[in-house]
Amino acid sequence: MTGQQEPLSGIILDETTTLTLDELSGACRVERDVIVALVEEGIVEPFGQETAEWQFVASQLPRVRTAMHLYHDLELNLAGVALALELLDEVGELRSRLRQLESSF
Repeated sequence: MTGQQEPLSGIILDETTTLTLDELSGACRVERDVIVALVEEGIVEPFGQETAEWQFVASQLPRVRTAMHLYHDLELNLAGVALALELLDEVGELRSRLRQLESSF
């Protein structure tokens, strides 16, 4: 192959980066109503009172994508997605504690 490859581009997201409802739904390729349902279920938490004012910390982007995988691939309802994410968070926390304990010996 002798074709030129196009350079990759991206945006670095950190705890100071926020996304609007439209930006988050676009980044996750889901309708706004899906994000609203995730908020209603407590899966993600926006800043702001009205949906037009909502801002999401960029670190919630992977959480929404994971939620969508659980919803579509495992066919969980949103309550099941919320429970699965809570358990995944707990497992991650326990693994982190285990690494800390192992490193202290």
